[in-house]
Amino acid sequence: TAMYNGLRDALQTAKQHDDVAVVLLRAVGRHFCAGQDLDEMAELAAGRGTPDMQRAFPSLLDTLQAFPLPMVAAVRGAAVGLGMTMLAHVDLVVVADDARLRAPFAPMGVPPEAGSSVTLALAMGPQRAAEALFTGRFLTGVEAAAAGLALRSVAADEVESVARSLADEVESVARSLADE
Repeated sequence: TAMYNGLRDALQTAKQHDDVAVVLLRAVGRHFCAGQDLDEMAELAAGRGTPDMQRAFPSLLDTLQAFPLPMVAAVRGAAVGLGMTMLAHVDLVVVADDARLRAPFAPMGVPPEAGSSVTLALAMGPQRAAEALFTGRFLTGVEAAAAGLALRSVAADEVESVARSLADEVESVARSLADE
C-alpha cells in the first residue's frame, strides 16, 4: 500500500509541475520492484484489507494509465508482479542484462493483474506475453528487450546512466517544442 500510494503521489506531483517534462522511474536499492506485499494480498483476499489498502492499487493504475508525461524506467535487479506489469505503461524501458522480470500470477493461482494479459500482449506480442503469464518464469533483461518489453538491455552498472541520458534527450526535445 505504501509503495502504491507513494508512486501514485510522486506521479501526481510530477504532472502538476510545469518544469517537469519527463519522469525517470528507477530503483532506490538493488531491485526495481518486488511487487505486491503478500501479507497485504492475503488481508485483501480475506476481506480484512483497510479502505486505503483497497484503494491504493486501483488508484496507482488509474494514474499510470492516464499519466500525460513521458516515462522512462531504469530496471535492475528484480521486477516482479507490478514491477513487470507496470513496464507496459512506461514509454521507454532500459533494463539490466541480468535483471529478473516475472509475472507470478498463474503459479500463485491468481488472475493477471491490471489487464496485463492485454497490456503485456501489446508490448511483447501475444505469444511471449502468454508464455510469461502462463508459466510465471523469470525473464532476463536480455529476454525482456528481445520480447519488446524494454527498449534495450545494458550492463547492470550502466542502466541508470543510459536511462537518465535517454530521459535527458526526451526532456530536451520537449523543452525545445515548448519554446517554439
